[in-house]
Amino acid sequence: ILIVRKMSLPHLQCVYLTEESIKELKNSNTSFRFPRSGHVLRFLYELCFVMVRGDLPYQKCKAAVDAMEFLDCGPEEDMGSYFADIVAQMGQDHAVVGEYRSRLVKLAKWLVESALVPLRYFQERCEEEFLWECEMIKIKAADLKSKEVRVNTRLLYQQTKFNLLREESEGYAKLVTLLCQVPEVSNEDLSTAIIGIVKSLIGHFDLDPNRVFDIVLECFELQLHNSVFLDLIPLFPKSHASQILGFKFQYYQQLEINSPAPSGLYQLTALLAKKKFIDIESIYSHLVPKDEDAFEHYNALLAKRLEEANKIGKINLAATGKDLMDDDKQGDVTVDLFAALDIEEMAVSERSSELASSQSLGLLMGFLSVDDWLHANQLLDRLSPLNPVEHTHICAGLFRLIEKAIFSAYMLLTESSIPLPPMGSGADPETQSILPSRPFVDVPKELFEMLACVGPYLYRDTLLLQKIIRVLRAYYLSALELVNAGSAAFSPQCNSKEIQNSRIHLKDAKLRIEEALGTCLLPSLQLVPANPSIGQEMWELLSLLPYEVRYRLYGEWEKDDEPCPMILVAKQTARLDTRRILKRLAKENLKQLGRMVAKLAHANPMTVLRTIVHQIEAYRDMIAPVVDAFKYLTQLEYDILEYVVIERLVQGGREKLKDDGLNLSDWLQSLASFWGHLCKKYPSMELRGLFQYLVNQLKKGNGIELVLLQELIQQMANVQYTENMTEEQLDAMGGSDTLRYQATSFGITKNNKALLKSTNRLRDSLLPKEEPRLAIPLLLLIAQHRSLVVINADVPHIKMVSEQFDRCHGALLQYVEFLCSAVTPISAYALLVPTLDELVHQYHLDPEVAFLIYRPVMRLFRRQDMPASVWPSDCREALQTTSTEKEPEDLNNSLVLDLGDSHKSITWFNLLDTVKKMLPPKAWNSLSPELYATFWGLTLYDLYVPRTRYEYEVTKLHAALKALEELSDNSSSAIAKRKKDKERIQESLDRLTEEHQRHEEHVESVRARLSREKNTWLSSCPDTLKINMEFLQRCIFPRCTFSMPDAVYCAVFVNTLHSLGTPFFNTVNHMDMVICKTLQPTICSCTEYEVGRLGRFLFETLKTAYHWKSDESVYERECGNMPGFAVYYRYPNSQRVTYGQFIKVHWKWSQRITRTLIQCLESTESMEIRNALVMLAKISGVFPVTRKSGINLEKRVAKIKSDEREDLKVLATGVAAALASR
Repeated sequence: ILIVRKMSLPHLQCVYLTEESIKELKNSNTSFRFPRSGHVLRFLYELCFVMVRGDLPYQKCKAAVDAMEFLDCGPEEDMGSYFADIVAQMGQDHAVVGEYRSRLVKLAKWLVESALVPLRYFQERCEEEFLWECEMIKIKAADLKSKEVRVNTRLLYQQTKFNLLREESEGYAKLVTLLCQVPEVSNEDLSTAIIGIVKSLIGHFDLDPNRVFDIVLECFELQLHNSVFLDLIPLFPKSHASQILGFKFQYYQQLEINSPAPSGLYQLTALLAKKKFIDIESIYSHLVPKDEDAFEHYNALLAKRLEEANKIGKINLAATGKDLMDDDKQGDVTVDLFAALDIEEMAVSERSSELASSQSLGLLMGFLSVDDWLHANQLLDRLSPLNPVEHTHICAGLFRLIEKAIFSAYMLLTESSIPLPPMGSGADPETQSILPSRPFVDVPKELFEMLACVGPYLYRDTLLLQKIIRVLRAYYLSALELVNAGSAAFSPQCNSKEIQNSRIHLKDAKLRIEEALGTCLLPSLQLVPANPSIGQEMWELLSLLPYEVRYRLYGEWEKDDEPCPMILVAKQTARLDTRRILKRLAKENLKQLGRMVAKLAHANPMTVLRTIVHQIEAYRDMIAPVVDAFKYLTQLEYDILEYVVIERLVQGGREKLKDDGLNLSDWLQSLASFWGHLCKKYPSMELRGLFQYLVNQLKKGNGIELVLLQELIQQMANVQYTENMTEEQLDAMGGSDTLRYQATSFGITKNNKALLKSTNRLRDSLLPKEEPRLAIPLLLLIAQHRSLVVINADVPHIKMVSEQFDRCHGALLQYVEFLCSAVTPISAYALLVPTLDELVHQYHLDPEVAFLIYRPVMRLFRRQDMPASVWPSDCREALQTTSTEKEPEDLNNSLVLDLGDSHKSITWFNLLDTVKKMLPPKAWNSLSPELYATFWGLTLYDLYVPRTRYEYEVTKLHAALKALEELSDNSSSAIAKRKKDKERIQESLDRLTEEHQRHEEHVESVRARLSREKNTWLSSCPDTLKINMEFLQRCIFPRCTFSMPDAVYCAVFVNTLHSLGTPFFNTVNHMDMVICKTLQPTICSCTEYEVGRLGRFLFETLKTAYHWKSDESVYERECGNMPGFAVYYRYPNSQRVTYGQFIKVHWKWSQRITRTLIQCLESTESMEIRNALVMLAKISGVFPVTRKSGINLEKRVAKIKSDEREDLKVLATGVAAALASR
């Protein structure tokens, strides 16, 4: 007793009920409010604590609550609940004894009396002893505990036993009769009446509710379309439904029960799950077989099928010779388009028993039959390792749901496809203007989930496949038009206005269509046997997507580790049939076998085209028949073919150069040739993907694939690049367009319609209407790559660097020539290319490359007051109307390049300013910008007329006309053909004659301009001693090694400077520097093609020198009084070089060339020897001129003929033959 009295309440640090607050409450201050808001539980606990402790009378409880503003207080019922919880907790606290407990009891009574806490709250939560103390119960605590135990036992543990033999069956009979007579057409009153009758039967006959529920489910299973049962089911506990259905499924699992579970039971279960009466997980645990066992069984079966599929096409090494010959014997070739379908049909029949024994699959069919896609999708995902869609019944259920999902969209599409009457066909224009716009097509997102689940099995319903493709195409077009034109573009009845963000809708539509194509549509295509209409429908959808997306889909489509045996069989069979056809493909059977190839490609385009490309890479002679056979392909297959070509280029593990590091691999050359022939023949080939690949490769520093671009330009535009031109072809390169074409096109005329079409297609692929336009980026990247080849080359031999540089340089020349010829007029080309300043300073191109690109644009400079005066021609009218006191440079500075309002005009003075920035300032001490711009702006056409070639071609055309007249066939067809040929030849003859005359006038005009400007070129140069060296370094050598026509141009330009009598240009000194000072280092630093061009320039130079040396009269006439032959070239009017002196100088040049070549031929460096041989071959027409030099060179060349290096031996053999002929 003493211990209890000394016990006291534990200390509590009050946050809200401080001493000041308690004092205010005791004083009954009605205006008192707590200084801050608080949490209700903390405040009430402090309030009860201070009242139990005796610091505050319990009568002040309500005033304290009213004075507090709570942060988290709910309704008043929550306040009473909080008080009851706190009092019940304090009543169980052993520290609340004595007077504290008596205060707690009084507080509880007062809370009930004041209606702050309902009495039932205390009775629910407080102990029996506390309730007895508070007089809240009428019986003692011990008696209350005993009564509680008895009631719980009766409610929870006592069971009602039913004995069917003694039980009254009348109630069940009435219940079954009632449920079997429920009409299918019901309303709310009928449902209410039936529910009341069922309740009455249960109560009157004391029926077991679980048995009643079982009977209700049995009757519902037989009347699934009767909605009254859905109103009956909520009468019973939801948890019981899963147990009852589980017992039903377990009944059919017994061994003595031979029949499977009925379909009605699956549909009933699915319907209850759809209406959320049961949970799928609660019923799934009752089904057999277990997922793990089913997966294991299917995986074993799948592995066996994959093994059998992989055996298709494999060679049996144990087979006899006769067995191997059977497949290769000549005869009719057949293709098996149904092999995969036959094997798949056998697999489905083999798995048919699985559908009856697997209750999981049966439940899945139940979900599909009641249109419950939500649960069906969950179950499909769970059973995906079993590939349930392979079963035809499950597949048919999915098809029905898909058909239902696209029905409304397809009906809109069908209605809108009815053509409207055209204007002027009798219809009223006002009536046509008020016709509704086309409908907005939208599809539910569940459709794409269904397609992902169906996968490749959509091939079973080709009609549905085509419907889906059309609906998806309309869906994407509607989303696209919604972004472009808004909801006003559609009919008012459509739901397009419900879409808030059209761009997000378009993005979602694109992603969903891509997923549907990758998972379902494309895989299904390769199982449809030879149906080109489906392929065309597929292309109509795919063509809406960018080529990057299409190529990604193609890459995902063809997997190396194909998990589906059916698709694997289709691929293996197609690959085997394709190889068999290619073995027999020839020109004679092209029509028959070409159609077979097309049939295979319609079904398995990726596999078939990959196989064909592989074969072409290995066998180059197959290109022609395969290209001809491809005329039966569809646009989809052409698009896939381009992807396959790019894929083969990207594929690693094989070298693109041969082992020598110089020549391209055979497979790459074959692939490039195949692609060029294919794109030339078929206009529907798309090239943007290939061009983008080339651009990306050039950005990475890889230029080997430019061979594809060269092949395309050669085949489609007939623009060929070759270093081995004949004398006649090289001479014709300085002529007009017609002359060049007739000399280099090998019978293909410029007006060939097919050639024009293919050229335009290639141009349009590089310059499409929409971005990106890759023509100029590709040009700039090729030009930059040319400069970086030497710097970034990672090869062991310099010869490999030389080969790479020559290959890239050739691609640049060919591409620029194509752009200049295809982009017409030249003003259109000028609008495309950057300015000269941008080419040099922004894109960092070499001057020679920049002028190659910009040279055609310089032809557009003209005088604004006289548009006929176009650079570089000389306008006589301009000379007549201009004062004689006006300087020539003033005439040039009046030239302007005007490309329209979108481009800033460029004057000739601006161009010269750009030219001045291209070279170091010291260079202009010995060179003028005017001469530099003139040299790089002119071409061989401006200075030279190949009269012999013009006359030869004219004579040949006259001979062709005469040959036509001598033909004796007078049939009507022959006469018509002769007439047509005569018109064509006469047209070429007239055009060639006209161009010859125009060329003569143009050269005369250019020469007049140069003659007028020559005195200003070098007269103002302060350092005249270095004029020839700067001219060689900055002009001659960069251009003479650029191309063969440029090499001839350099020699002609030097002759023109000489013949014009250009002050301060010394011709003898120029030739001496070329031969004596720069020849050897130049030979050693050139590539193989560059030294050949240098040899051509040296040949033209030596030919001119030999011409002057041949006769003293010729020398006196052409050189005797020219400034170029002044002894002191700083003084142009000084003493001239005599003929005798020139003979000595000429002999010195001959000896120097001989020594230089001998020194190079005796070098240990392979490149020096090779370049010397190439140089000697080029100048062998005019060199050597002395027998001694020839013998010395022959000895060195004969020694090289026995060299171990094959390339040098071949060159030496040809050079020896040329020397022997001298």
